[in-house]
Amino acid sequence: MVRLLEGLSASIHRLNEWVGRGVSWLTTALVVLVCFDVFTRYLLSDTSAWVMELEWHLFALIFLLGAGYAFRHDRHVRVDLFYADFSPRDQALANLLGGILFLIPWSALLIYASYDYALISYKIGETSPDPGGLPARYVIKFAITLGAFLLLLQGIASLIDAALILSGHKEPAPPESEDLSKENL
Repeated sequence: MVRLLEGLSASIHRLNEWVGRGVSWLTTALVVLVCFDVFTRYLLSDTSAWVMELEWHLFALIFLLGAGYAFRHDRHVRVDLFYADFSPRDQALANLLGGILFLIPWSALLIYASYDYALISYKIGETSPDPGGLPARYVIKFAITLGAFLLLLQGIASLIDAALILSGHKEPAPPESEDLSKENL
């Protein structure tokens, strides 16, 4: 059973790692798009609804689909007032309780609420209300559901990891380095 749980956790980690690394390339696309938008708006006096909408669509995809990746790498906002001083075992317990009480229910609620929202958008063929805007508004709405699902999966992996640490079947991982020196980039 332990090997099955370890395999499931590792698979979820790999999935969110793959999605996160893929989504990170959207940041480059967003920078290029914003530069294009600034150039056309201020130098050519031309404004495009589709460019502005694509900017916020890309930002939303980065944020939504990157949530599981950020959680996997412990980059979500947390009150570290006490947590940083906890032993690895106490941190695992805090992660287990936080996941059960907050992350899993929140993610499940977000999936539940956003799925119908996106499905209705798809069924009515919702498009941008702006002339020249992007078609298929439902795509970005389904990204809410997908992002919440990836976060839920990563929360499950975190619960598995915490339970394995608490049961003595896994050693706590060392904290990730926050060294942003040139050699580590």
